[in-house]
Amino acid sequence: NSRGTASLLKDSISFTEVSASGLFEGHDLLRRGFTSVKNELLPSHPLELTEKNFQLNQDKTNFATLRNIQGIHAPLKLQMEFRAVKQVQRLPFLHSSNMAMDILRGNDESIGFEDILNDPSQSEIMGEPHMMMEHKLGLL
Repeated sequence: NSRGTASLLKDSISFTEVSASGLFEGHDLLRRGFTSVKNELLPSHPLELTEKNFQLNQDKTNFATLRNIQGIHAPLKLQMEFRAVKQVQRLPFLHSSNMAMDILRGNDESIGFEDILNDPSQSEIMGEPHMMMEHKLGLL
């Protein structure tokens, strides 16, 4: 029976897991940051990544088409306009419709799924302004 216990200990504890500070070391927040299960999840469906990157892929295709038709200046000008529009935002506790971005992309005349059943994180419920500004500035 003692042979069985020794083999269990040998199998369950690998030598590489024992660090300088001991076997029962906790997660080091200062060096590794907070752990998040969300970051470790894999997509549940093969099309999930494609759907997440749809707008980025669409923009790349549009830029390539513009470059082939009009030259390099057209996509560069459009990218500068995108950057300028992204910099202008409302305060974090106010909902923004990003109308200027929709106009630049040509989505202002179409009604999509997100226009009717939008993401719950962009609900019309306003949070506490002071807390949200402190979070955005990194004070919390």
